[in-house]
Amino acid sequence: MSGIEAEGVLGGGGEAGNNKAKTGEGDGGDSRSLEGPDPKDTISYSAVRVIGNGSFGVVFQATVGETGETVAIKKVLQDKRFKNRELQIMRTLEHTNVVQLKHCFYSSGEKPDEVYLNLVLEYIPETVYRVSRHHSRLKKHLPMIFTKLYMYQLIRALMYIHSLGICHRDVKPQNLLLNPPTQVLKLCDFGSAKVLVRDEPNISYICSRYYRAPELIFGATDYTAAIDIWSAGCVMAELMLGKPLFPGESFVDQLVQIIKVVGTPSKEEIESMNRNCTEFKSPQIKAQPWSKVFSSRQSPEAVDLVKNLLQYNPKKRLTPVASLAHPFFDELRDPATRLPDGKPLPPLFDLSEEEFKFCGDLASEILPKDVFEKLSAKYGVYKSDS
Repeated sequence: MSGIEAEGVLGGGGEAGNNKAKTGEGDGGDSRSLEGPDPKDTISYSAVRVIGNGSFGVVFQATVGETGETVAIKKVLQDKRFKNRELQIMRTLEHTNVVQLKHCFYSSGEKPDEVYLNLVLEYIPETVYRVSRHHSRLKKHLPMIFTKLYMYQLIRALMYIHSLGICHRDVKPQNLLLNPPTQVLKLCDFGSAKVLVRDEPNISYICSRYYRAPELIFGATDYTAAIDIWSAGCVMAELMLGKPLFPGESFVDQLVQIIKVVGTPSKEEIESMNRNCTEFKSPQIKAQPWSKVFSSRQSPEAVDLVKNLLQYNPKKRLTPVASLAHPFFDELRDPATRLPDGKPLPPLFDLSEEEFKFCGDLASEILPKDVFEKLSAKYGVYKSDS
């Protein structure tokens, strides 16, 4: 496949195989469209290689012919009866730690009436999964500064999407993109994401197995965005251990793996996960001390954060805002902290007005003092004391 033919997302699909693409303007124009060509012009995309595939479709690394820019194109089969939820959600997102949608277009498939939606995304070369696996193969631990950086940026992304009512539902290391020179992390793959509405049921068979929250295993359909927090806790534990914390081999074994570490949930905890699940027979297994789950070289702050993310009761899990204020991240708030190569840290505290207000009283703990005072004055939220 050397060229991709694109047509505006509100139009029909074009003939596959051509190498010219009309830019998609979206609903009333997309402010995040690729800069440069007039919307009436065409853009050609040349696929370089396949960088991912699955039941959803395929992801290509591609080059924009007119600018030479590298992009990622996610190609998914579109059911014409329904709007694409991923596209709808991606159009609302604009954040430092969320992958950016640049364009979208439809293309025809090989079969008659087969239409594909192509999401043109910013290209980011690495993933947390591959970085973590690389260290594991070398039998080395990921330096703690990277665990702090990756988790802070992931939790900040979750704070942002959760503030919009969006639950990602597939947080895992493979969906955390990394730009190695800057260490900027971006959450990607919103193919399972959904705006959760109270009293509207959701499917429970969601999220990749190792990172699946226990309420999903218990069949809950009224779950909250706290399922993403459990997944984030699993990611953090994996970065610390160099391997998955709960490596379940099946749907049922996943719960077994969780119980082996966290212990058998109490009657109250089961009710908090799924109020309809009254019968649960399991041997009473005591929780392992978290200090034994992790080696003694792990800081008490790191262990405490994991423990508070991996609570059975979804309401007892730390919120993203409370997580960002956790002492585990204090090193990132120190102006003297640098990357191991001496470079400055990526942007961590460039909060928008909406983010700043969403942090509420914890903003002063999340941000370094000078940044807090600067943003307080900028957004007029708090009166600065100095």
